[in-house]
Amino acid sequence: MSEQHTMEQEEIQSKVMRAGRRTYFFDVRATKAGDYYLTITESKKFTNDDGSYHYKKHKIYLYKEDFQDFRDNLEEMTDFIINEKGEEVISERHQKNYKKDEQEETNQVDSAASDFTDVSFDDI
Repeated sequence: MSEQHTMEQEEIQSKVMRAGRRTYFFDVRATKAGDYYLTITESKKFTNDDGSYHYKKHKIYLYKEDFQDFRDNLEEMTDFIINEKGEEVISERHQKNYKKDEQEETNQVDSAASDFTDVSFDDI
């Protein structure tokens, strides 16, 4: 039996979630013993200078004995983020009160001010 055929057999169910340059794959697979586990794959597209592109993939294997702890931790962390920052996205791309530009301007002003030397007019 070919490896490709084995891979096709062990995939039980799949779901794809696209998120900008990232794509997430949620795949239910079967172990050799016939039990199920979940793989979560993040695939991110990178474009080279010549216009060609490649993907980088990261994979998490999640087994049934870890589902509850994983779910609890994921829920706790996502709730923390929503409670602290709300559901509205804050980023350079989305611009909802994005502060990096203001911070950069402040740094530029501070940097420009530090370029000046204290001069005593008594010395002139």
